[in-house]
Amino acid sequence: MATIKALHPAYFITNDRTESTINLWDRFLEFADSQKPNRTLWFFIVLMVHGVLILPLPAVLMYYFNAPVWVLSVTMTAFFANIIANMAGGTTRTTLTLFAASILAHLIMLLIFTI
Repeated sequence: MATIKALHPAYFITNDRTESTINLWDRFLEFADSQKPNRTLWFFIVLMVHGVLILPLPAVLMYYFNAPVWVLSVTMTAFFANIIANMAGGTTRTTLTLFAASILAHLIMLLIFTI
């Protein structure tokens, strides 16, 4: 038997506007989540970049620009944090976040001691 429903959803006016704010952090996390199949590749990229570009940086800064010794401790801490996070089975988010943080820290140190 067909009856009239008084509270039919078509009778209500709803303002279901969802404001989507996409910031840089959310885009980075989205990218990191999409890189899950390439986790081993990112492990090797982190190892290569740290080994070739970042590990020689404190020697250059300390020898040519008279940087303090704590530059070496920052570099070694970042290097071993990245290796431990990767070898312990951290997520791709962890790998890429630590990698980006270490790159940023070393760029800041490079700018501080060369300018």
